[in-house]
Amino acid sequence: MGAVSTGPRATVRVPATSANLGPGFDSLGLALDLWDEVTAEATSGTAITVEVEGEGAGTVPGDERHLVASAMLRTFASLDLATPGLKLKCRNRIPHARGLGSSSAAIVAGIMLADALAGAGLTPGQKLKLADEIEGHPDNVAPCLLGGFTIAYSTEDGAKAVALDPSPRIRPWVYIPQTKGLTSVARAALPEKVAYADAVFNLSRAALLVAAVSHQPSRLFEATDDRLHQRFRASGMPESTRLLQALRTSGTAAAISGAGPTVLALAVDDADVPEAPAGFERRRLDCASGAALVASEGAAQVATAANE
Repeated sequence: MGAVSTGPRATVRVPATSANLGPGFDSLGLALDLWDEVTAEATSGTAITVEVEGEGAGTVPGDERHLVASAMLRTFASLDLATPGLKLKCRNRIPHARGLGSSSAAIVAGIMLADALAGAGLTPGQKLKLADEIEGHPDNVAPCLLGGFTIAYSTEDGAKAVALDPSPRIRPWVYIPQTKGLTSVARAALPEKVAYADAVFNLSRAALLVAAVSHQPSRLFEATDDRLHQRFRASGMPESTRLLQALRTSGTAAAISGAGPTVLALAVDDADVPEAPAGFERRRLDCASGAALVASEGAAQVATAANE
C-alpha cells in the first residue's frame, strides 16, 4: 500500500445541483451557481479534523465521519493508498437537506481533493463512477462534476454521463423552505411499481426536457411535468407541494428539486415568477456552466473535472 506525502494542500469548489427537474428521475440534473469551497491539507499522523463555516457549522461531524472526509477515505482506499492525517476547512453555502445536492457536493469535493493530494490523475469517468458508488445514484454528482445540464445513466461498468450547455435564456429560481428533508424518507415513499401510462408519460417529458433545456426553453412548462415520483412524496412535504401546484397553475415551469423540499422554477428570459410564500426564501441562481474545480498549492494552473 502506498502513502500520500504530508504537506500538500488543495482547494476545491463544487456547485449546488438540482436533480430530476420533474420527469428525469435519477437521471437528469442541473448545476447551479452556488458553491461550497473545501481546503484539504495532508498532515503527519492519522488525525482527521474538519472545520466548518456557514451551512452545517456546529451540527455536522468534525472528524472522519464528515462526508467530505469519508469520501476522501473511500478514494484513498480505491487508490490503494494509506490515509494521511487530514486537516479540512469547509466554507459551505449550499443549504443542507434541502434538495440542492449538498451531499453530492461533499462527495465530489472529497474525491477531487483526495485525487489532488495523491496526484493520482483520476479521469472524470473514474470520479463519476466512484461518486455514484458512494452516493447511490448519479443525478446530482454528474452535474456537480461536469457542470451544466447532465444526463446520467448506469451501465455494467458503472455510471456515465453526458453534459450539455443549457440555453442562456433559462433563469433558475429556487424556493428554499425553512424545513429540511431527508432523501431516504423521500425514497421510502416511492412505490415499487408504476402504471405503464405514467412511465410512458415521463419518458416523453424527459426526452422533451433535453430539447427544452438545450435550445427550446419555450417547451419547459410541458417538459417539467411528472407522474413518476412527485405525487407519491407529496404528503411528506405538503408546503412544497402546495407551492409547486401554485407555480404550475400560474404557468411557471417548476418541479421539486431533487428529493425536496426546495422547489425549482425555470423562467425564460426576464419572465416574472411568483413571490415566495411564508416559510420559503426565493433566490435567483444562474446555471453553473463551470464544473467542480480544484487547485493544488503551487500548481501552475487550475484543472477542471471536465478537461483533466
